[in-house]
Amino acid sequence: MSDDAHFGHAHMVRFDRLLPGPPERVWAVLTDTAHLPGWYGEGRIEPRSGGAVELMGGHIRGVVTQWQPAVRLAYTWNVFNPGDEVSPYPESHLTLALTPNGDGTTLLLQHLPVLERFVKLNAMGWHTYLDMVGDAVRGAPVEARDTYMKANAQRYGVDLP
Repeated sequence: MSDDAHFGHAHMVRFDRLLPGPPERVWAVLTDTAHLPGWYGEGRIEPRSGGAVELMGGHIRGVVTQWQPAVRLAYTWNVFNPGDEVSPYPESHLTLALTPNGDGTTLLLQHLPVLERFVKLNAMGWHTYLDMVGDAVRGAPVEARDTYMKANAQRYGVDLP
């Protein structure tokens, strides 16, 4: 046993996506679960630091750690299986940051740590989310999650069951 620090590397997934329109429009899609029921499912994100996050009927649970309207949203991300009182997975952190960019908004999405065995699956999922966000922000019809996921599974080499 040693008192010295131990160093490691955590896997993460990061995207930078340019979206049309002002940050306020993007913020509304990111924070109001009614805009993306195909992603958020039955859920809510309480609009305040310390607020509860419950998505997909409780499959995802967390706590808002940063609430800066139209600038930054961050929350913990815990995956629960049906009947779990405690998540069998390590807690991770999702950060969504918005920056005006000309007539649009750059959305930075960062999720970490990601377990090594889930890196490709995680990238596929967040790419799918961003595709859905993009369509919602543009005012285009948002397809079913599976439609986006099939294309992104191929992109990241994920075999869908």
